[in-house]
Amino acid sequence: MTDALILTLVVFLPFAGALILLIGPRGNDNLRWGALTISVVEFVLSLFLPARFQRHAAGFQFQTDAVWIPNPNIHYHLGIDGISLWLVLLTTFLMPLCVLISWRSVHDRVKEFFVLMLVLETAMIGVFVALDMFLFYVFWEATLVPMALLIGIWGHERRVYAAVKFFLFTMIASVFMLAAIIWLYTKTGSFDYTVIHNAISSGQVPNFAAASLWLFLGFFIAFAVKVPLFPLHTWLPDAHVEAPTAGSVLLAGVLLKLGTYGLLRFNVGLFPAEARRQAPWIIALALIGIIYGALVAMVQPNLKKLVAYSSISHLGFCVLGIFTFTVAGTDGAIYQMLSHGVSTGALFMLVGIIYERRHTFDLTEFGGLATPMPVYATFFLVITLSSIGLPLLNGFVGEFLVLSGSFQASMVAGILAATGVIWSACYMLWMYQRVFYGAVNNPANAALPDLSARESIALWPTAVMAVIMGVASPLWIRPMEVAVQQTIPHLTATASVGSPSSHSNTGGGGR
Repeated sequence: MTDALILTLVVFLPFAGALILLIGPRGNDNLRWGALTISVVEFVLSLFLPARFQRHAAGFQFQTDAVWIPNPNIHYHLGIDGISLWLVLLTTFLMPLCVLISWRSVHDRVKEFFVLMLVLETAMIGVFVALDMFLFYVFWEATLVPMALLIGIWGHERRVYAAVKFFLFTMIASVFMLAAIIWLYTKTGSFDYTVIHNAISSGQVPNFAAASLWLFLGFFIAFAVKVPLFPLHTWLPDAHVEAPTAGSVLLAGVLLKLGTYGLLRFNVGLFPAEARRQAPWIIALALIGIIYGALVAMVQPNLKKLVAYSSISHLGFCVLGIFTFTVAGTDGAIYQMLSHGVSTGALFMLVGIIYERRHTFDLTEFGGLATPMPVYATFFLVITLSSIGLPLLNGFVGEFLVLSGSFQASMVAGILAATGVIWSACYMLWMYQRVFYGAVNNPANAALPDLSARESIALWPTAVMAVIMGVASPLWIRPMEVAVQQTIPHLTATASVGSPSSHSNTGGGGR
């Protein structure tokens, strides 16, 4: 296996598996085992990437670059760096767990469900590895259809409304990004990210100074809706509450990260000076999202909607870290993406497990569940503590680094962001108390079965990763260092005057 071939295999193996399931027999157990096998093989194959990744090498690795369409000049160009490496692994890590957690909860159209799941996996990975911006846009839009269908077909009571709202919000916002991509192509003659990046860096793009703000906003709108950043977040709670469990896991675990990844790769990577100029109001929106998401989560009577609003708060930390323009803040933003994917993905699995038993998300219906379901309560506690950022668990590392970068950039921003950690502990621990402690007052909860072997197998990897990422964070951060430092010094060198003095310690040359 050559390094140039591995990314193509990682991207398209799930799609090939989807085709096999599509033309294969319709027996539900065969379909489930087939989807699980394909997703596990995909995860094992993706482990080749960190095993062969050269963490001291600059630029993109495992590149494949071939002409796809000669006119216009569109290439099949794939590659990864330290920013995208772990996001690909996060996607392949969560997919087998989603298959396991859907084993018995999906009864109708089982073939179509797992086919769409695998197609979605290909599209999500494609977004992280595409270096041709036309190809990136194709993968970006390709994520919408399977997720909208997963929500609209296998969701809950208001599933069609939630699916249409999700689709319209993200598709309309993406049009602005498409316009920016086309403008850049007309000026550079290429959709290639590296060609466009180098042309902008060397000042070879005609009329770029006049258009940079509009280009920045074109990309920003698409990514801000996907994050989602306040006040563009209203589609998210509906989508999460109505989606099936696996849909919620992938939506929170991976799809939201497409937005934060795009902000870092394109808004900061291509328009560093403009990003610096627009940073104050973006940081303000991130801070509002952190506090607003936490406060709204605190008053939610719906367990799943509480977790959904917690995502708005946690993703605010990612946006804040990116726009501090510090190494610590950027490292923390990427690490927070990974931690949130593991922890919140696990939370949605746990919420889905209790929904299968009680068919309600109403917090008032629960209480004292630790008595009939002690193993379930233990898993829920570990993931709750990781979500609120307890030291030695994964959530602590990302939040600590983001806050470190925030205090370097702005004392006020750091203080306000730190309150989000406090609010997070309040709503998560209060939720845990109401669900698991006290007497079992509802007779329907008295004899609930504890976790099955399949459910435990789905949850164990997330709990183990929460601990490993909390105590061995350098394993993830070191491969990011070169890619992050390539962005930060380039930004410092080209940004407008007035940057925080703390950035002077980043040093180094541009990409």
